[in-house]
Amino acid sequence: MTGLPDDVGAPLPRRSLGRTGLDVTALCVGGSPLGSVPDVFGYDVPEDRALDTLAAVLAGQVNVLDTSANYADGESERRIGRALALGGGLPAGFVLATKADRDAVTGDFSGAQARRSVEASLRRLGVDHLQLVHLHDPEHVTFEEAMAPGGPVEALLDLRDEGVVGHVGVAGGPVELLRRFVATGAFEVVLTHSRWSLVDRSADRLIDDATGRGLGVLNAAVFGGGVLAAPTGQRDSYGYRPLSESMRRRLERMRSVCGQAGVSLAAAALQFSLRDARVHSTVVGISRPERIEQALALARAPVPDEVFAELDTYAGRPGEWLW
Repeated sequence: MTGLPDDVGAPLPRRSLGRTGLDVTALCVGGSPLGSVPDVFGYDVPEDRALDTLAAVLAGQVNVLDTSANYADGESERRIGRALALGGGLPAGFVLATKADRDAVTGDFSGAQARRSVEASLRRLGVDHLQLVHLHDPEHVTFEEAMAPGGPVEALLDLRDEGVVGHVGVAGGPVELLRRFVATGAFEVVLTHSRWSLVDRSADRLIDDATGRGLGVLNAAVFGGGVLAAPTGQRDSYGYRPLSESMRRRLERMRSVCGQAGVSLAAAALQFSLRDARVHSTVVGISRPERIEQALALARAPVPDEVFAELDTYAGRPGEWLW
C-alpha cells in the first residue's frame, strides 16, 4: 500500500481542508528551510536556490505552501514574495498559508502584535489577502491571554471578518494546549508538528478532536527534523530535542524492520501520515527543486501493510513522546 497513486503521472489527490472550502493536495510544501536557517537545519539555502525551488513548487503538482512570519525573521516570506512576483502571482487554485507570530524581541503576543504580524506578512508576500493564517506557537502566551478580548485570537478573527484573512487556524507543539484551542470553536484548521509520526503518537486525540469538529488537519515534521529520513548518525535530534536513548533504540529497530523488508524508512515515515484519512495534508520541508520529486517518490514507494503493523510495535508509549 502506498501513500499516493502508484502512477507517477497521476495527479495528486486533493482533500477538502475541513470546513474551509479549500481543496489541498495530500502533500504540502513547508517553507521554513527556504528562508535559510542553518542553526536549525544544519545547512544554508542561498536565495537563488530558494527561488528555483519555489518556481518548481508553483508550477508543480503540490498546491499548498506553508510558511510563517518568523521563519528566518521573515526571510521565508520575503523569498516567497519574490518568487510570486517573478512568476506572475499565485497560481489559480494554489493555497498559501502563513502564521501570525509574537514579537521575537519583546515577546509581545497581543492582539495588536498579531495584526502587525499579518500586515507585515502581506507586505513581504506581496499579496492583499491570505487564504489561511495560523496563530503560531501559542505556548508563548497563556491560553487566557490568547482568548481574551483584544487578544491575538480576536485580532485574527477580526481580520477574517474584514476579508484580509480567509480562514484562521492554530499551529504549535503542545497537544493539550492545542486541544483547548480547538475546543473553543474559534478555529477552522489545526497544524501539529512532530507529534504524529512513526515514533511519536502524542497528537492522536488532538487529531480526533479536530476532525470531530470539522477542522482541517495539517501534519508537519513527519521526519522529526530529518532523523527519520537521514542515514544513521546524520541526525541526533527529534523535534528540536536531543534523541533520548529510548527513541534511539526504537529508531534502530524501525530501520532494521524497513531494511529487512527492502523499503525506505523515509517512505514509511511519510506514508504513515499520508495513510491517515484524518490528515488532510502532510507538510514536508523542501529546500531544493529536486526534493519535490524525491518527496513524491517516497509517497508512492510500495510499503506493505505488514511493515506498518510491525513499525507500530516500536511507536513507544506516552512517556516517551514529546506531548
